[in-house]
Order: sequence, then structure tokens, then C-alpha cells
Amino acid sequence: MQLELTPPDPRLAPLLQQRIDEKTKPPGALGRLESLALQIGLIQGSQHPEIRQPQVVVFAGDHGAARAGVSAFPQDVTWQMVENFLQGGAAINVFCRQFGLGLSVVDAGVNHDFGKRPGLVDAKLRKSTHNYLETPAMSPDEAQQALARGRKLAHDLAGNGCNLLGLGEMGIGNTASASLITHCLTGQPLADVVGRGTGLDDAGLARKRALLEQAVARGGRPATPLEVLAEYGGFEIAMMAGAMLGAAERRMLVLVDGFIVTSALLVAHALAPAVLPYCVFAHRSQEAGHRIQLQHLNADPLMDLDLRLGEGTGAALAYPLIQAAVGFLNDMASFSAAGVSTAG
Repeated sequence: MQLELTPPDPRLAPLLQQRIDEKTKPPGALGRLESLALQIGLIQGSQHPEIRQPQVVVFAGDHGAARAGVSAFPQDVTWQMVENFLQGGAAINVFCRQFGLGLSVVDAGVNHDFGKRPGLVDAKLRKSTHNYLETPAMSPDEAQQALARGRKLAHDLAGNGCNLLGLGEMGIGNTASASLITHCLTGQPLADVVGRGTGLDDAGLARKRALLEQAVARGGRPATPLEVLAEYGGFEIAMMAGAMLGAAERRMLVLVDGFIVTSALLVAHALAPAVLPYCVFAHRSQEAGHRIQLQHLNADPLMDLDLRLGEGTGAALAYPLIQAAVGFLNDMASFSAAGVSTAG
């Protein structure tokens, strides 16, 4: 996959910072909103950035290892939750309605036939990955195909006018896949990045850790991000990584959700480090491995609400902060315009 991805041009930064500092407030008084406004302005290459047709996309896929017991829930919950999304009943539906965000669901590889449905994008490669306890989750060619499909989805959204993409996921067993990816790409001990996922008790957590150690004993730590993705990834994780890369190519702002979405970013970042300046980290998840991911990426999320639901809920909840950052930069008066004296 040949990417056309470069980081934002930093030459606009002094002018943006001057605009921020001239607003009727002490320097730095709006805290993180100021650095957020600067980042969005640089991404869009504008002193007057705007958010157009913001969209949350939830990528769904099943994992062959889920049937081995790496999750507290049965695999059927994946397709059942996709149905819930399509019927408007999940938390992400509520938040998207509340904040005026568009929402679509991508079938990246769910073990179910949905047929053509409004709001559902059929990008299925096949029904579920293989069980990585026994064999690689997908072939290198499938990993490349999944990346390419995610990239195209982002390009299509950009072509329709969207310049903000929030990412979410659904897939029973995908915290286990995210843990394996995180272990491989950060080099941190596997035990430190394996959490309770959908709510495993102590015995379930111990079983999950043992199974993932078994997976690593079979597959090792592959040398390249594409090999890591093929060995342990999910189709939804691969397509999210591709979507991040595609969004950055089109100079879109990418709202990154929690642990699983950030595992996709680890892959995208390893493939193209220039993706990182386009990303805003919405929140710090309860999953212990998320802190390791954030440290590896030198990322400081906007919120810490003890979330661990996934679905893109953290990304949606962070959206009003994006609106606030753009709003003050565009609409707040300067000292000179308001006739207010400056300090000193």
C-alpha cells in the first residue's frame, strides 16, 4: 500500500499561536483547549478551522480465539451488538444523536449474515479471523486487504465532505488481540498489557493470560507491523488502522477511542509515523494496557472517565471539546477588538 502521508506543515504555528494568545484571556488560561485549537488549525492548514460532517465509524469483526475462552461473553454478542447499533439502541447511538455526529457501522468480518441494511457498510473479508492459538489470525494478503479497505472508507468519507473521523469497534475477543499487538509493538511484558476486557473475574483473567502466552509461544514477536497484524490482529483492528492512515492522507482529524482503537493506531504509527499529529486521544481507558500504549505514543488524552465500553463512546464524548476549541479560536474576541487592556 503506497501512502501519500505527510505531517501537517508547522509554518502556520506562530500565526495560530498569536491568534490564540490575543484572545481576551490570560495566556494559557484555556489550557488543553489552546493546544487542541493549535493542532486542529495545523491539520487543516487554516487560522479559521471548521468541523464538517463529523462521523463516527464503528468497525465490527469476530476473532477465532474468542471460542477458546479469551472473553467473558460468547461470540454471538458481536453480531447481536451490531444489530443493536443498527436499531439505534447502544451507547454510541445515544451519544452520536446527542452531539450531532454521523454514525455508520462497518462489517469487517462478523460471523453473521446481515444482508443490506441502512447504516451498515459491508467490507467483510470473511467470517472471523482464524484462531491465533493455532495459526496466524489472517494471511499477510488479508491484512493488506483490510488496511486498504479501511483506507478507502476514510477516503470516501473525505470525498463526501467529512473532515473529522471518530473510530470505534465491536468484536468479542478483541481486547485479547489488542493486548498481543500492544505487547509486540511496544515490547512491554504481555502480563502488563492483558486486562479484564468485558469483565473477566480473576479466574477468567488468569485463563486469558495463559492463553495469550500460548499464542506468543506459537507465533512469537514478529519483526514488522504487518506481520504482527496478520499473526494476532482482527479484521476490525486492521481496517481501523487503514482508516487512520487514509484519514491522515486527507488531512482529517482522527478521534482515537480506547485500548482497542489505540492498538490499531500502534500498527498505523509503525507503518507511517506521520499519522500521529492527526490524532486526538479522547480518553484514558480503564484497561491497564491503554496506559502503556499512551506512554509508547507519548500521548496525553483529553479525559479520564474510567471508560471501558469501546464502540467509540470515548471519541463521541470528546467531540464537544473539539467544538469548544474550534469555537473559541474562531469566535472569541481579541483584546484589541474588545477594547480590553492587556497585562503589563
